Amino acid sequence: MVKVYDVPADILISRLSSILQDEEISLPKWVPFVKTSSHKKRPPQENNWWYIRCASILRKIYLYGPISINDLRSIYGGTRSIRYSTSEHKDASGSIIRVIVHDLEKLDYVKKTKRGRMISGPGMKKLDRLSADILNQLCAQNPLLKIYAK
Repeated sequence: MVKVYDVPADILISRLSSILQDEEISLPKWVPFVKTSSHKKRPPQENNWWYIRCASILRKIYLYGPISINDLRSIYGGTRSIRYSTSEHKDASGSIIRVIVHDLEKLDYVKKTKRGRMISGPGMKKLDRLSADILNQLCAQNPLLKIYAK
């Protein structure tokens, strides 16, 4: 059985983001103006960055769940330079992650537990089927991967 671990993350996230665009994930009005973290200098330049972040968060919850919002903030954060040779870690925006997780809960892909958010049955099913489709397409392109797919 094919899992999310078996396919490249970039292909999975791009396919999942295009699927999530067709579903009922709403874009807040402030999306074109917001930075994703305090260590960033500019907002994202891509038009569909919201759906890419939704797909990436869904994949992270699948891999590391149950996971809290603060854990996701530290994963999506980064380093910011201070003075000449020092830097420190800055967490990502909690509001962006919280809104995305709430939207994923409305779609019944994520459920809330005592220890954090974890993937639900329909969410796991959707990601596993998408992973199987991706692996089948990759095997059709490269016959040597059929050994790995078994």
